[in-house]
Amino acid sequence: MPSSPKVFFASSAPSSRRAGALRRLLSSPAFSAACLLFGLAGFLAAALTLSASPPAARSRCPDSSRPLSVSVAWDRRPGDVSAAGSAELPAHLATGSRGRHKVMAFVGIFTGFSSIGRRRALRRTWLPADRQGLLRLEEATGLAFRFVIGKSNSKNKMAVLEREVEEFDDFVLLDIEEEYSRLPYKTLAFFKAAYALYDSDFYVKADDDIYLRPDRLSLLLAKERSHPQTYIGCMKKGPVFTDPKLKWYEPQSFLLGSEYFLHAYGPIYALSADVVASLVALRNNRLVILY
Repeated sequence: MPSSPKVFFASSAPSSRRAGALRRLLSSPAFSAACLLFGLAGFLAAALTLSASPPAARSRCPDSSRPLSVSVAWDRRPGDVSAAGSAELPAHLATGSRGRHKVMAFVGIFTGFSSIGRRRALRRTWLPADRQGLLRLEEATGLAFRFVIGKSNSKNKMAVLEREVEEFDDFVLLDIEEEYSRLPYKTLAFFKAAYALYDSDFYVKADDDIYLRPDRLSLLLAKERSHPQTYIGCMKKGPVFTDPKLKWYEPQSFLLGSEYFLHAYGPIYALSADVVASLVALRNNRLVILY
């Protein structure tokens, strides 16, 4: 008789015994205690590593705790009307003695009491409207920007200016009467103030009706130059206005003739530190025409 077919099944007894032993090991109190001790040891090691780490490097951004606006006075003597007007600047806006702040260039934006709209337009476009924004721009470009204005004998104008200074903190207040006819004196006072407040390679005078690219200005000023006494700007010449009713009336037209000689253009220009140092060293009785 033929034999019956044989069917073979794999025995599962050894693997079942191993699985049971593993379950008993994982559920044992000794294994749980070992896991707890291992976790505590890892936590303590991480805590010790963090406590021994060196402190984080401090930010290189300029000090944001001090006020950015400042009022300045130059060579003030009794009866010296060129250096002082009839109205005092708010006392709490003056910052007192302070060291020269190092930047690549200081940019003074010339403005007046009637130019609130222009300043608003600049703050809405290329000029930051808050302290931190100004400091970030300075860190990124090496340029410090401030509006430059004199003072008025009108208490109302001074009160409006004081509120704007407190809100935006982006002014240099000069102790000189703010009048268009006194623009050369204001410009010289600006360079004196800028040189005393900032240790810069260049000092830039700009009007408040220009659109400026701080990044491009920074690249321009950073270029190597062979001569330390440098002027960067445009040159112009044109007809001399002899009509007293015109804004650009030239009272010394009889000395100049019908056309101006080639001269520096006023809306924006930069002077190197050596040039500004020479201007600062001039005595008050030396005539320098700056615009």
